[in-house]
Order: sequence, then C-alpha cells, then structure tokens
Amino acid sequence: MKSKTRFWLPSFADIFFCCALLRLILSGDNWLLNDGDAGYHIRAGEYILHNFSVPKYDIFSYISPPLPWVAHEWLSEVIMALVHEFSGLTGIVIFFSLLIGLTYFLLFKFSQSLNCNFVLTALIVLLATVSSSIHWFARPHIFSLVLIVVWYAILDNYQYKAKDRLYLLPFLMLLWVNLHGGFITGFILLGVYFGGNLIAFLFSAEDRRRLAMGKCNRIAIVALVSLLFSLLNPRGYSILLFPFRMVSNQFVMENVLEFRSPNFHVVLPFLYLFVLTVGVLAVSRTSLNAIELMLVLLFAYMSLYSARSIPVFAIIVTPILLRQIQSMLHNVNNRSVNVFRVRSKNLEITDASARGHLWPIISIVTVCVLAVNDRIVFKFDESRMPVAAVEFLKKERLSGNMFNDDEFGDYLIYAAWPEYKVFFDGRSDMYGETWGKQYLKVANIQPGWERTIDKNNIAWVFSSARSPLSTILLEKEGWKLIYADNVAHIYLKSTPQNQSLMNRYSYVTPKNGARFE
Repeated sequence: MKSKTRFWLPSFADIFFCCALLRLILSGDNWLLNDGDAGYHIRAGEYILHNFSVPKYDIFSYISPPLPWVAHEWLSEVIMALVHEFSGLTGIVIFFSLLIGLTYFLLFKFSQSLNCNFVLTALIVLLATVSSSIHWFARPHIFSLVLIVVWYAILDNYQYKAKDRLYLLPFLMLLWVNLHGGFITGFILLGVYFGGNLIAFLFSAEDRRRLAMGKCNRIAIVALVSLLFSLLNPRGYSILLFPFRMVSNQFVMENVLEFRSPNFHVVLPFLYLFVLTVGVLAVSRTSLNAIELMLVLLFAYMSLYSARSIPVFAIIVTPILLRQIQSMLHNVNNRSVNVFRVRSKNLEITDASARGHLWPIISIVTVCVLAVNDRIVFKFDESRMPVAAVEFLKKERLSGNMFNDDEFGDYLIYAAWPEYKVFFDGRSDMYGETWGKQYLKVANIQPGWERTIDKNNIAWVFSSARSPLSTILLEKEGWKLIYADNVAHIYLKSTPQNQSLMNRYSYVTPKNGARFE
C-alpha cells in the first residue's frame, strides 16, 4: 500500500546528497583543497577566458622553449575560473561538494532502480561512497565521476531493461571530452557492453542471438557517433591519444602518488568493498554474465594498479554486487531474513513517499547563505601550503630561476603567477620523464643533483621545511637561508645578484620561524 506524499521527508537519495555536501562543507578540515592542483586549474581557466584560446604550450614554468601542453581539461578549468571569480576558493569548494553530492545521489537512484532490497541498496551505496572519498579533491576528475554514473546507468538500462536512451551518449561525450581525460572510461564501457553482447551472439541459443546482435549493432553505431563527437575539441583526434600516453608513461605511474597502488597498511574503506566483492562472487551461485565479468575484472585491476581509480571501481561494482547479493537472499527463507525483507520493504514505501527534494534545497541555500555572510570560508591550509612564504616572495621579488617542490609549484601558480614561474608543478604528464628525473634528482639529493642545479641556472630554492633538500642546503656552503617557517624554506645561491638579500637576511635560522612584514 502506498503511503501519502510527504514533501518534508528526505528520501535516502536526498540523505546521500546532503551528507556528502554538509560533510565536505561543515567538517572544517578543508578536505577538497588538500592538494594544490586546484590553483593551477583556476589560473589556466583564467588564461583561456582572457585570451579566448586554449594553450598548446606551457605557460606556468620558465622552461625554454616551452613544453607542449595538452590542456585536456580546459572546459573544467574555465568553469573553475568563473566560479572562482564569482566566489573565490569558498565557491570552488562548494561547487565541487555539490558535484560529489550529486554523484552519489545519482548512484543511489540508479541502484534503487534495480529493485533490490532497499536497505541492502543503501548500505552498498554507502560503502561505495565512503570508499570513493580517497580521491575527492576540487579538481576536474569530479566531473568524470558524475558522467560515469549517468553513462553507466544509460548502458545498464539499455542492456537489462530495454530502455533505449543511448542517443544521449554522443552529446554527453561532447561535454566529457572537453572536461576531463576520464572520457576514455565512456569508450571502455561501450566496448565492454559491445563485447558482452558479441559473446552472447556467438555462444547463446538461437532465440537470444538476434537480440544480442541487435544490441551489438546499436552500441557500435552509438560508439562511432560518440567517437566523432569526441573529435570536437581544441586538439582534435590527438586528445584521444592522451589517456593512453598517460597510462603508458611508466615514470608518471611510478612517481606520482595517486597513480600508485593503494596502501592497504592504512585505514582504507576500499579494502572492505573489495573483500566484500570477492567474497560475494566466491559464494554466489549466480554466475556473472560476460559484461559483468569484464567490468569486475577490468576495474578491479585498475583500482589495484592505481589508487585514483578506486572511485570508478566503487561506482561500477555497486549494481553488480547488489544483483548478486539479491540473488543470494532470494534463495534464503528463514525468520531473520524475512523480518529483514519486511523492514526493508516498509522503509522503501516510506522513501517512495518523499517528494520535492526539500532537504537538498535547504542544504544548498543554507550553505550559500553562510558563504555569502563569510560564516564559512575556504582557503589553502597554511599548515600545508606555503602561504606566508609566497607573501614574502611577492614582497621581495626574487629574480632568477627557482627550484621548487612540485606541490609548492601548484600553490605558487595560484598565488603569484605570472610574476613567478615554476620549475615543476602537478602537471607531471606534461613535464615527462626527462624533466621529472631532473626534479627528483634535486628534490631527493640523488648523485649529480648539484650539476642539475648548475645546468638549469638555479638561483634560489623554494623547498619544504622538512625536505632532504632543505636539510642539505642549510649546511651547504654557497647557500643562504633567507626565509623559514614551519612549512617552507627559501634559500639563495651565493651570486652577485643575490648578495644584497643574503646580507639583509643573514640572521635567519630555521628555528626562529621568521616571517617578514
């Protein structure tokens, strides 16, 4: 029996949205700005808006000649620049919190449409949401998470419910290819669904072969049109090669932390999701079909190879897990399970009575009011980012080539570009192995680091206070510490152009934490 409509009651999907939004906004831990990449994305977007062109060469470092740069996230960067111009970093955090909330709102709605046990659906989506939080940052990849859920739901509904909305996919691809390199996931999913139907055509009974071939043809046509739409970007067909160049770059895969395998020696909700997946598939009597098997194997491998793929795995495995567990429960008939079914059904009926999305609206309005009245303010964390040190740099206007920590480079681009240009920043794919090895040689004090300093005419160093480089330079003849706080050290090389500043700050030591007014 249906209950009456309750506009004041939040649905479970609303709860997922509100919890994600309010957790990120009101927790006070500055979660989404825990790395500095948002800074260079904002400045790249501003450059595009001001010049009405997408850069093809690097604009942020002093490397000459400039390195080729595939600004494949240009549309995301434009959006970030517009949000930042209107509302600063607080607006950036609110905007990406909304996108994250929307992602798991949509994931719950998609999972709910599978008609599995309601409580089970909520629990699996909750585990997927918590597992995904490992890679929640205010960066363009969040757009991909939203689009993956939508893309996946469209393909799943076509495959299992005969709801044909595949015509939307090329238009989504047109947007996606200009937002983030994760667009390749869309083509991977198309390939999996095509391959699964091809297998069904080759090995199924006669009555299923025609249906499978029809789906193959339909998906192939949509994939081809999506491919054509993907060419509508500033770099044309070359953008399609970018994701492959990225994952085949062994240097980036091995040296960029988020591309490495997940660390199971820390608390990692993904571990529980992965173990649950393995356990369910091991004991379930319902075999995975070809599509489900390919999805699980492919995205499980990706998540184990690179931690940044964990959110995608969590999204992909959710409906597969739900179908498998639902099949297992269907064959169980005992008092406890029956009570669980009844309670779950009652909750589902109550949830169905919720209408209007009142609580998400209230949450959004509340957050915006607090932001407008400066009751919530977001900025880069001064205990992690060299905020005070960059203010010193802007005042003193140091000249000559700099060596900097890559994370400091991201913040420096945000706070002091174009006055200062960097040696290295978060765009490891652009710098490549040759420049990346030079960076690591100096940063890690590897043999030959001083030759790299000389070769690149480095006049000063902007380094983490706790880095090996800072430790060495503090005792190194020919270098002088002119700024020190708990986050950053700035060292000048003993050259005639630096002599006046070295004399001026000759008293600075790392213990006094000096900051200059």
